[in-house]
Amino acid sequence: MLSPGQAHELPSAYTLLDDLPHPPIYVVCDRGYASHKFREYLWNRGSRPVVPSRKKDPEVACPKWAYRHRHLVENLSARLKEWRTVATRYEKTAASFFSVILIAATADYINV
Repeated sequence: MLSPGQAHELPSAYTLLDDLPHPPIYVVCDRGYASHKFREYLWNRGSRPVVPSRKKDPEVACPKWAYRHRHLVENLSARLKEWRTVATRYEKTAASFFSVILIAATADYINV
């Protein structure tokens, strides 16, 4: 969740998706990513957007079974943020931050 002073993460989503070796089949996001431009970008890359429409917008087709599993990613994110270094983004370089995330995810996987 974004703090009031933070910018939205949508511009970073384009960069992250462009850096993937293959486009994912589904891209699951919350309502914050519900824009026609972002959905069109995903379709053009060969991915299927799983983004529910905003309450004021007309409804868009969104596979409910896929969106219901979004909580798994949210729960992992919450568990990773229990690590102070991950939550505060203390690491200066992307490589070292990614290393900390891998260590935290591994520790979470083996339930340390």
